[in-house]
Amino acid sequence: MNFSLNSHNSLPSDGTKGCLIGRAWIPGTLSGPSPIILRGHQVFDISAAFNTVTELFEQEHPVQVLSKIQGKCIGTIDEIFANTNSCPNPDKAFFLAPIDLQVIKAAGVTFAASMLERVIEEQAAGDAQKAQNIREVVQSVIGDSLKTIQPGSEKALELKQYLIEQNMWSQYLEVGIGTDAEIFTKAPVLAAVGSGQKIGIHPKSEWNNPEPEVVLVANSQGKILGATLGNDVNLRDFEGRSALLLSKAKDNNASCAIGPFIRLFDHTFTLDDIRSCDVELEIKGTDDFVLTGLSSMSQISRDPEDLAQQTLNENHQYPDGFVLFLGTLFAPTQDRETLGGGFTHKVGDVVRIHTPKLGALHNTVTTSDTAPSWNFGINALMRNLKQRELL
Repeated sequence: MNFSLNSHNSLPSDGTKGCLIGRAWIPGTLSGPSPIILRGHQVFDISAAFNTVTELFEQEHPVQVLSKIQGKCIGTIDEIFANTNSCPNPDKAFFLAPIDLQVIKAAGVTFAASMLERVIEEQAAGDAQKAQNIREVVQSVIGDSLKTIQPGSEKALELKQYLIEQNMWSQYLEVGIGTDAEIFTKAPVLAAVGSGQKIGIHPKSEWNNPEPEVVLVANSQGKILGATLGNDVNLRDFEGRSALLLSKAKDNNASCAIGPFIRLFDHTFTLDDIRSCDVELEIKGTDDFVLTGLSSMSQISRDPEDLAQQTLNENHQYPDGFVLFLGTLFAPTQDRETLGGGFTHKVGDVVRIHTPKLGALHNTVTTSDTAPSWNFGINALMRNLKQRELL
């Protein structure tokens, strides 16, 4: 299924009124990735001032610093969107994932509904056909009471003891309502794909789904500077067989999508906008299948600031900063083909993740072995910056 990116289907509802930062591949004799800023209808390369997005975010007040930088215009937003796809013309600029040296982290099991689905995955041992019956049993015991449980509280500990007695306790509930959040590394540095690119599903997976999420962006001090959107592509059958397969379920070629841009906090956008936003998901298949969903951040069980503090603290530092997927309320159970078979991706699915103040992230599903290989890592970036005299 073909689609084209443009400012209308990708930018926030208020256009470029906020401070939108990203990265683009700059063509030329010495081509390479550069940090960019969107102003009006145009895109400006700011690599002469900051060679990486990471360097920009280490400034004390990035928004104020950017207001004093002109940058070099590389084209209009729509011109560059027109070349932002899985096979861009290398002689023209195109957008990339908006982060570079930040570590890519993710928080799991942060919503009650997805918490229940993780328990069901575990009980079903990754078999989608068994999931529906188990779902009914699990919900009859747990219900929706988890929505009102403060993780780590006395009430949470009482519920834990009750579930143990009912033989329904799970490692997923441990991180869902226990003291410690699940924080894991989603993908290697520089491995994320951007909007318009293909996302990869492991070819052996038979039960999988997208995970539409807000992604916090923080500097080396743990200060949250802004946010973007992400797709924490997940293999439900792999993780359901064993939580020890988490890395195989989460980290595959092209299995992490981030974008389209980072919106920095300013007078138009704050952390409270993240706390209250709704993240919409739409999947359109080549088989005419359509699935929609909504993940309301107001239903999250742990505050975004708490999750950021559990990521970077006196026990763990990130000198180049980090981004943090906040988790999702959405866990699709709608049958796609067989009754009780639930949802799973097919090659060619177009996934759209949207929230008004962050815009929309678009990706097309393929398998991880056929997605474009990841071959531009940290060493390649450092060599490229040196060749371009930006280092």
